[in-house]
Amino acid sequence: MDTYQISNIGELIEGNTYVGRGIVIGKTEDATKACSAYFIMGRSENSRNRIFAEKNGEVFTEPFDPSKVVDPSLIIYAAVRKYENSLIVTNGDQTDTIYEGLKNGKSFAESLATREFEPDAPNYTPRISGILNFANDDFTYEMSILKSADPFGSACSRYTFSYPAIKGVGHFIHTYVCNSNPLPPFFGEPERVRIPNSIDEFTDELWKKLNDKNKISLYVRYTDLKTGEFDDRILNKNLE
Repeated sequence: MDTYQISNIGELIEGNTYVGRGIVIGKTEDATKACSAYFIMGRSENSRNRIFAEKNGEVFTEPFDPSKVVDPSLIIYAAVRKYENSLIVTNGDQTDTIYEGLKNGKSFAESLATREFEPDAPNYTPRISGILNFANDDFTYEMSILKSADPFGSACSRYTFSYPAIKGVGHFIHTYVCNSNPLPPFFGEPERVRIPNSIDEFTDELWKKLNDKNKISLYVRYTDLKTGEFDDRILNKNLE
């Protein structure tokens, strides 16, 4: 096995009907931009009843039809927030936990030490999180997964991965291995993926290769490392 293999994002998701929620972070091939992406999928009507909305550079999940919301506790949250020179991306309300932790002088990992996987037995959905730390016209990034240590939700295992930004290389972490009952949680190190220079190339490939029945929303942001300005894309199946 080539531990340094880099795959196109589509190669890792094509044919997999349910990888759940996913985060991608990395640097473009020309080394000028930071890529951050987050997508959600859903199997239940409640989970599918969502869209992404961007407000002042922050991204939130919102109900598509508020009258059909059953339980908002695990599906409505801030997915992307910025604190000083850091950009936070997660699959739950731990976005706010990290934000408040940074404000109080805690690290990414220290902030997440107060949280664990979601209380949605029997799946015990992992909480996945990422952070980009910008400095000196470059960045480093970290990714985290908090998941059940056993099939019964009796304890939480915590994994944090720290990466330098290498041109053309990104890392992809997602909540589930595949579609099953219960859903098997992601395991191992985040997968290495190619980060092209074009935001539209990356966005199109990711969106098209996500299972059409289960995909819900996708957000992609390319941040210019010199200016800090960003270009973004939001795709919502409910608004197509």
